[in-house]
Amino acid sequence: MRMMSSAIQGGPEAALRLLGLLNASPTPFHAVQNAADRLEQAGFSKILEKDAWNLKPGGRYYFTRNQAALIAFQLPSSWQPGAGVSIVATHVDSPNLRVRPVSKRTKEGYLQVGVELYGGGIWHSWLDRDLSIAGRVVTSTPNGFKSRLVRIDRPLLRIPTLAIHLDRNVNDSFKFNQETEFVPILGQINAQLNETKSASEKKASSVQENHHPALISLLADELSVAPEDILDFELSLFDTQPSVLGGLNNEFIFSPRLDNQFSSFCAVEALAQSVSAPNAGSFKGNVNCIALFNHEEIGSVSTSGAESNLIPSLIQRLSPKSEDYAQSLHRSFLVSADMGHALHPNYTSKHEDNHKPTINGGVVIKTNAKQRYASDAVSTFIVKQLIERKGGKVQEYEVRNDMACGSTVGPMLSKLGLRTCDVGCAQWSMHSARETAGSHDVQNYIDLFRSLFENYAEIEQSLSVD
Repeated sequence: MRMMSSAIQGGPEAALRLLGLLNASPTPFHAVQNAADRLEQAGFSKILEKDAWNLKPGGRYYFTRNQAALIAFQLPSSWQPGAGVSIVATHVDSPNLRVRPVSKRTKEGYLQVGVELYGGGIWHSWLDRDLSIAGRVVTSTPNGFKSRLVRIDRPLLRIPTLAIHLDRNVNDSFKFNQETEFVPILGQINAQLNETKSASEKKASSVQENHHPALISLLADELSVAPEDILDFELSLFDTQPSVLGGLNNEFIFSPRLDNQFSSFCAVEALAQSVSAPNAGSFKGNVNCIALFNHEEIGSVSTSGAESNLIPSLIQRLSPKSEDYAQSLHRSFLVSADMGHALHPNYTSKHEDNHKPTINGGVVIKTNAKQRYASDAVSTFIVKQLIERKGGKVQEYEVRNDMACGSTVGPMLSKLGLRTCDVGCAQWSMHSARETAGSHDVQNYIDLFRSLFENYAEIEQSLSVD
């Protein structure tokens, strides 16, 4: 058999590192923890919102909120209040199935798990997948209560389709009831373990009666605690099939959660790499910053979402005086980074004739006259300049007039007065359980974000608008 070359087998180095992040981050909680670990390797120090900040010029800092959002920033060597902030904003959540607060269901001898649909998923793509659970669990410990991450790395659940023999019209118009026909199966009833206490003995803080004892026992074993020490949890289902490179030349990434962990990984990598550059200790200009938000898929209206006070609070703490705060906003620049729609060769009519981004074709600038994207002529000019300085390519995307346009965190944050450009990398099957993007676009994205951190101040100084 003819063997593939080692270069093809390996694929782009940046893409391989992205695979590691995707496989290690089945939930936003895991994505935030993995981002924090990478930043600490690059010399960033964790600070807490509840504490007073003793920031020093040249310092590298990050903080998290509710384990679900992360802000990291590096101060320039000559930092003073009033400096602008160069921000790459992304989100770490994706459409998924969340375990309900009361999930215990049984039917016809089978254990089932009640789930709620999170976001706008392509739900039929979750059928016949090898699913497991991950998230965070609040446990009792000898030193108090602790929220811990959990991930079960083996197939546990499945939502099986109905055999074609029992529904001969299934391929004509495939539809299903998302409440009654979309219930994951955990096992058979004879697998019940650890019968719980009677309802009369149940404490208000206990969740033991709300879920199958087998599920509680599984979580307890994974965390090495007693079942009764599990007090609450937020769990989501995830596909256990690993993220991989694919295509004849490994030009594709086949993976869940590319929207938008692809962007989040590249933002973290760009900031971590920029602080390790030879002249990183003496850079001047704006504060360099990344913001990884939660809940973008459901509107960002949470304490860890883009419409929270995370960015205003950061800028306020960097520039507490009102005059400095106003100057900082004017000097700042936001790159809203979310994945974009690649032209699908089987559905070419879904794209406007002159706006057909391709996978591995470079960064996509997203524009919308109705401001569903926040890009304008000035911000797109700046991004093009940043990409040009790294030798990259630019693609343009605008939705057809006869189709609705999605949105991002960009318009939400631009309301603060931040100059904003919406960008992405092209992908197929957005919001599917299994998406496709380009392995070479990983480096294209990182290059743009690094260029923002390294070159924005120079470009901004030479630009006259107001």
